[in-house]
Amino acid sequence: MDFTFRDAMLYRDGAFVRADVHAAAQGLTVSPSSGSQGRNICILPGFADVHVHLREPGFSYKETIRTGTLAAARGGYTTVCPMPNLNPVPDDLETLRRELDIIERDAVVETIPYGAITRGERGETLADMEAMAPYVCAFSDDGRGVQDADMMESAMRRARSLNRLIAAHCEDNALLRGGYIHDGAYARAHGHAGICAESEYGPIRRDAVLAEKTGCAYHVCHVSCAESVRIIREARARGVDITCETGPHYLVLNDSMLEEDGRFKMNPPIRSEADRLALLEGILDGTVDMIATDHAPHSAEEKSRGLTGSAMGVVGLETAFPVLYTELVRPGVLPLEKLVALMSVNPRRRFGLETRPDDYTVFDLDASYTVDPDEFLTMGRATPFAGRTVYGRCLLTVCRGRVVWQEAGV
Repeated sequence: MDFTFRDAMLYRDGAFVRADVHAAAQGLTVSPSSGSQGRNICILPGFADVHVHLREPGFSYKETIRTGTLAAARGGYTTVCPMPNLNPVPDDLETLRRELDIIERDAVVETIPYGAITRGERGETLADMEAMAPYVCAFSDDGRGVQDADMMESAMRRARSLNRLIAAHCEDNALLRGGYIHDGAYARAHGHAGICAESEYGPIRRDAVLAEKTGCAYHVCHVSCAESVRIIREARARGVDITCETGPHYLVLNDSMLEEDGRFKMNPPIRSEADRLALLEGILDGTVDMIATDHAPHSAEEKSRGLTGSAMGVVGLETAFPVLYTELVRPGVLPLEKLVALMSVNPRRRFGLETRPDDYTVFDLDASYTVDPDEFLTMGRATPFAGRTVYGRCLLTVCRGRVVWQEAGV
């Protein structure tokens, strides 16, 4: 199936050019622009999300690899990396193959899973990292922090020998104290138990020292607070091989915007305005390397218990680009080229994900609409952006030369 986009903005080699673009299975063919057609069409490299939860095997009532990757395609993603907090946990080749078999059968975009760092993500013994290494993008115990420093050091040494990243969920259980939203003004005003920022930045500080000691390539998941950014910036200045990601909700929201609704509950939590601004500063100076959604679907019942009782996690694959384009690019906070690097170029480079000319996505940047979870392809519906007006509608996504999403009428 072929498509021609007149006078489109084409992203190529870090910049945009105006061109008439013929998009076909073999890739993109560019000819001189014929002049404005009145639509702000943008052709981008397929996005890569290195932090998603596709819930299968084990929790298919929340999401399946099929529905999750369909949602990814609708959001402009051509590569996703699902986390290993599954049942069974992929901690050896046999359990990993159960996930790989479903991916081969059902995934509509490139799907490269994580292997667990420890058996069952329990933090007690190392997983069979050697056997899994050829099939995974990295190793993580996401959903749980590795509490023991000696265990993390052993994991880092093993990962370095296998030329694989450690992607860490940084959370000190001893500092959680029953918290479930940010320990800030909203929590105090409404009587909620708070999660302190130190529960995140403490493990990052520990792991930065271990990464420096072991020479491991180390990546920090879902950074949410100012002190984390500072620690990562200083570690990088010392030559530590460290990168990090943050999520759209941390860049757009602060805890004054919380509502008594499970769609505002995730881990780590939405933090203060000072933390949000520090994350933006980290984006602009290169400390924060990439944006990942931490797409984490739950059932409607699991998200119906307010801030206190709802499961932690929100969906994000179908809203990430339009929300960030609307809130950061349109107001001039972030150049569009920088957003593309954060969502496609940088994660692919860091995680060794293939870049292909026949992976691309097409957005109409002038198309505005209201975020309606009932229209989602993901099985999850909980998003803090429900009801927002956003700009940027995905018209087409092509993965390996095959159309995996096409907006009606395109």
